[in-house]
Amino acid sequence: MNRADRLKRLRFRAWHRGTKEADLLIGGFFDRHHAGWDAEETAWFETLLEEQDVDIMAWAIGTAAPPERFDGPMMRRLRALDYIEHPE
Repeated sequence: MNRADRLKRLRFRAWHRGTKEADLLIGGFFDRHHAGWDAEETAWFETLLEEQDVDIMAWAIGTAAPPERFDGPMMRRLRALDYIEHPE
């Protein structure tokens, strides 16, 4: 799959999680950062999307420690929470 199609698929998955809170957190993160991702970072996000939303949200807000495979620069960016824009 080419990069554009892969990112389109990831964007859909990021914004269709099942709850508004997860959509804003995961979709907002994708929208803010995906343009600068390399292949490794894109793969990290793709793997993250396989996890349960409650786990991703707990890791992002710091109420649970992420597994080692997710800990690192991408998780630090996810934890910044500076990418969430609430529609008025």
